[in-house]
Amino acid sequence: MDRAYEMEDRASLVRGAHDIAKEVKKQAVKKVNKTADKAQDGYTQRSYDRFQAEEENNGEYYTQGGDYDGEANEDEGSSEATEGHDDDDEIYEGEYQGIPNAAQNKDGIAALGHPTQDNFKDRHELETERKADEEELAQQYELIIQECGHGRFQWALFFVLGMALMADGVEVFVVGFVLPSAETDMCIPNSGSGWLGSIVYLGMMVGAFFWGGLADKVGRRQSLLICMSVNGFFAFLSSFVQGYGFFLFCRLLSGFGIGGAVPIVFSYFSEVLAREKRGEHLSWLCMFWMIGGIYASAMAWAIIPHYGWSFSMGSAYQFHSWRVFVVMCALPCVSAVVALTFMPESPRFLLEVGKHDEAWMILKQIHDTNMRARGQPEKVFTVNRIKTPKQIDELIEIESDTGTWYRRCYVRVRTELDGIWSTFMRCFTYPVKDNTTKLAVVWFTLSFGYYGLSVWFPDVIKHLQADEYASRRKIFNDEEVKGIDFNFTLENQIHYNGTFIDDRFTMMKFKVVTFEDTLFKNCVFEDVTTLNTYFRNCTFMETTFFNTDLEPYKYPGSRFMNCTFYHNKTGCQISFDDDYSAYWIYFVNFLGTLAVLPGNIVSALLMDRIGRLTMLGGSMILSGISCFFLWFGTSESMMIGMLCLYNGLTISAWNSLDVITVELYPTDRRATGFGFLNALCKAAAVLGNLIFGSFVVIAKSIPILLASTVLISRLDGQRLQILSAWKVYSGTPTLTMK
Repeated sequence: MDRAYEMEDRASLVRGAHDIAKEVKKQAVKKVNKTADKAQDGYTQRSYDRFQAEEENNGEYYTQGGDYDGEANEDEGSSEATEGHDDDDEIYEGEYQGIPNAAQNKDGIAALGHPTQDNFKDRHELETERKADEEELAQQYELIIQECGHGRFQWALFFVLGMALMADGVEVFVVGFVLPSAETDMCIPNSGSGWLGSIVYLGMMVGAFFWGGLADKVGRRQSLLICMSVNGFFAFLSSFVQGYGFFLFCRLLSGFGIGGAVPIVFSYFSEVLAREKRGEHLSWLCMFWMIGGIYASAMAWAIIPHYGWSFSMGSAYQFHSWRVFVVMCALPCVSAVVALTFMPESPRFLLEVGKHDEAWMILKQIHDTNMRARGQPEKVFTVNRIKTPKQIDELIEIESDTGTWYRRCYVRVRTELDGIWSTFMRCFTYPVKDNTTKLAVVWFTLSFGYYGLSVWFPDVIKHLQADEYASRRKIFNDEEVKGIDFNFTLENQIHYNGTFIDDRFTMMKFKVVTFEDTLFKNCVFEDVTTLNTYFRNCTFMETTFFNTDLEPYKYPGSRFMNCTFYHNKTGCQISFDDDYSAYWIYFVNFLGTLAVLPGNIVSALLMDRIGRLTMLGGSMILSGISCFFLWFGTSESMMIGMLCLYNGLTISAWNSLDVITVELYPTDRRATGFGFLNALCKAAAVLGNLIFGSFVVIAKSIPILLASTVLISRLDGQRLQILSAWKVYSGTPTLTMK
């Protein structure tokens, strides 16, 4: 009996020692110091071996002693089967178990007392190792994203980034809509009105390059937050400024801020999408740019022509309806900034810069969010270790601690700018050098044709309108009018060599009226407003002007004898008498923007099925063919139809080009390369506006041939060039983003 109790006590001792050894081993894994890890592991292994041997001896002894009832063996089996799930420390499936340490799963442990040898390697060897790490990370990350699934997290990010892309679309349209009203409100001369449209594109061009480069340095989310905040602040401020110079400055900085939206948004979203979902969902994301254009057109239609949407504070400050429109156009940007504060950083970027733990937590958040939305909260994120590329330290010269604060700020800014420039120069190194060159040609030529025709279409429509309006003009020669009281609107008339004696012009409007070589004698002009009205080489004798807006520039070559002027209006006067023209501009832009909806849907549904290059080439063929139909555009309705057709066919090419661009660049250069190409796009837009705009009144054939040549010449070249670049970069038509 005593021997049985002794055997049971010894078995309990063995189990206790076994549990102690397991606990020691578990604690040892959590230690960072490799020396301590090795010592603890050795101790654990020796303890485990010793007690394992004793346990085996006990088993033999228990077999020899026939009076043991087997309860100890049953308990021991239960302990082995539930290792890691003790009664006091049970871990359930799906329970948070801490961030896995990347050092836990390394293939080997450095020998004690042997430091790392990276300090003795040259930069070429370190870059070779980093490139190998990036290749491994690219394959592993694709598997991780597939495990995380596509669900609630991606859709939430989709709408947040869509608001930022919508703000970019609004920014492109807002200048064209407010330009006529702003010119009048701020007394902008004709020589300076063109600066407003160009200055915004200039800001967007610089901003795309700067913010794209910064996104590869500090992160996608942080850069997008800053650039959208800059855009929202200066867009809102521009609605209140009164001077034209300050207004230009605000719109320049507003364009500089929004310039970073496109490259960062596409880089950000593509890094949380699996390969089989990337083309489709990036194409759906492009729809928000269309929504931004529709929003801007609708707001302009509803607000700008209504003079009642305004207020004034004295005579110095005027807040007209077009300023209300500018405020409304800043709302998508503000919404995007607020929503972005709740979204995490791109985990792919964090892995690229060596932040393993933060990336692992975000990937786990993506996985858990999607699994909960699917009704599978018990599913565990099985990834324990993610490969991080070797980090190559950059040595920079900094000021000492005694340096002044502005010197330290200068060094920090210079360091960031140098980093952006060095990243940009790496876009012209192997293996992406050819990609950058060929994509630059495609981006520039596509933007040149698209934005050039986008300006040419409305100008041609307005030119056709002007011709049709001029055809209905009434012409009066050698008329003589005496004693008539004019209290109604005179519109679209020309009077040659007329005579007006003892006539009164009261409470009336002159709209597109011209008087040439006409005599006004003993007449009265009271409460008269004019629009595009001029008195050329006229003579005014004993005539009274009271509360009119007839300024000296409206009387070229005229003479005044014994005339009096009372309370004449001076300065610029906003007028929406030409309501039809304003509504027509908004309506045409609304239709042109809405026309891209079918192209967006087709590209989203077919992008991953037929391939990016097929979509790009097919869109270019159809766009080039549609240009030839412009020969038959002899009326407003036909030109509007051609505009809608061209926009609808071209949008698929833009969507394909966006997807190809984000896939052809590795993570450390993706936003920088995209930003550079987007900057080229804005430069081509300015050039296209200037060149195509000059052809409106010259000849229709020149823009048609120019646009068709650009589209068709790209057709063969772009497919062969990008296809070769694609294969050189990935070796397969289906890309795994690096």
